[in-house]
Amino acid sequence: MDTQTIVQHVALECFSVQSADTFFITVLGIPKVKSTLLPSELCSSIFRIDRSVQMETYDAGGVRFEVFITPEPVRSSFGHIGIAVEEKTDFVMRCQQQGLAPFFVEKNGKQLLFVWDFSGNLFEVVEK
Repeated sequence: MDTQTIVQHVALECFSVQSADTFFITVLGIPKVKSTLLPSELCSSIFRIDRSVQMETYDAGGVRFEVFITPEPVRSSFGHIGIAVEEKTDFVMRCQQQGLAPFFVEKNGKQLLFVWDFSGNLFEVVEK
């Protein structure tokens, strides 16, 4: 198999926007490029968390972090790994052949692809 998968982004949780900005901008030198409020419906569909949440995106070109602001602990997690694959259709087929259940979520008219691995880790999958 000659497919290549690359890490597209890493998602983490942080207690406040200020602490996220301090770490990513001041300590790591990665600029903030976007601030978004994800609606509860989207959070529920993707992360199984029934509330809206603030997401800050920091991007230095070669590395991108999506930071979910969670002042109080959540039972589940917003943590996930964004990967880019050669062909989404082939990826979905390989997942299904191994007993995994990839799923699509609509966001602003766009279909996002996700899959939980066998250990409960969440992957967001885009096509290169």
